[in-house]
Amino acid sequence: MALIISHFPLSLTSKTSPSSFTPCNSSSISLPKSRFPTSTVSRYCGASTVSQMDSGRPRFMDFPYASPPIKDLMIDLISTVESSLDSLLLPCTLPQDVQYFQNQSGTAHASLLLRSGSPSSTIDFILGSWLHCELPTGGALNITSFSSYMNNSTDAPHLVIEFIQSSPTSLVLILDLPPRKDLILHPEYLKTFYEDSELEKQRQVLDKIPEVQPYVSPSLYIRSVFSPTAIVVKVDTSESGGDKLEEILRDEVSNVAKQVLGIWLELCVLGGKRDVGDDEKVWLKKRDSLFKSKSIETDIGSTLPRMFGQEITDRVLGVLQASL
Repeated sequence: MALIISHFPLSLTSKTSPSSFTPCNSSSISLPKSRFPTSTVSRYCGASTVSQMDSGRPRFMDFPYASPPIKDLMIDLISTVESSLDSLLLPCTLPQDVQYFQNQSGTAHASLLLRSGSPSSTIDFILGSWLHCELPTGGALNITSFSSYMNNSTDAPHLVIEFIQSSPTSLVLILDLPPRKDLILHPEYLKTFYEDSELEKQRQVLDKIPEVQPYVSPSLYIRSVFSPTAIVVKVDTSESGGDKLEEILRDEVSNVAKQVLGIWLELCVLGGKRDVGDDEKVWLKKRDSLFKSKSIETDIGSTLPRMFGQEITDRVLGVLQASL
């Protein structure tokens, strides 16, 4: 689970590399089903679980289990968002036992960050998470996610960034500005956000790397919510080792992610105000609400209990439903 309850559905079951995501216990792991977002939740990591809070618990921005290049990149990206949009975001008000929790055996840990947009902002909320789940094989599943969702005062795309890794030499990367309008009915939307923005150039940068391959979700619904320029790939350096993966993350992925974030900030948040009529506002609100409920239903309601138990699930679910 990229406990980011991201509202961008994405199944974590890969047809191309079934061995990439091994079970935490005896059940198979599948890429987060709800991502958009990417958000996400992973699979079974233990029987009964209880939140274990203490003074030494890790903070969200610590990213204690992410690899060094992912940690550095996520800190950079989220710090850029928070510094650029500081006046547009309200402080995180999640209770401590939702900001961080772990299971009773200490084999599964998660942290969650949620900051709502201010009344004058076009942002509904930003949502970040990291999840660490130890595997019986000796490895671990680590999912690191960050998403931003716009409100209905604009029709600009959302943002989703996610890393899903269960091997030192392999990971799945999701990087996209999911559209909120039909691109066939609104060609100007396609031109503004996906053609003139040159997002396609960023996708092509990674496409040219031999170790990068497309990741195809088995869910048709999930595929339907990505943009035409979405980066949904698997980076596999099993033949050259973990150092090569970290090199690709630092030299190529990091730059691409920063470029995509910059485009989103400039076009979707800090750029000129987009006119949205009253009827369209109603439609956007309904559409975005469906994404949220779908994510909560799939990510939290169906997968979190198997990792942290029903008590923790109910607490996290209740807080998120009230906040979103």
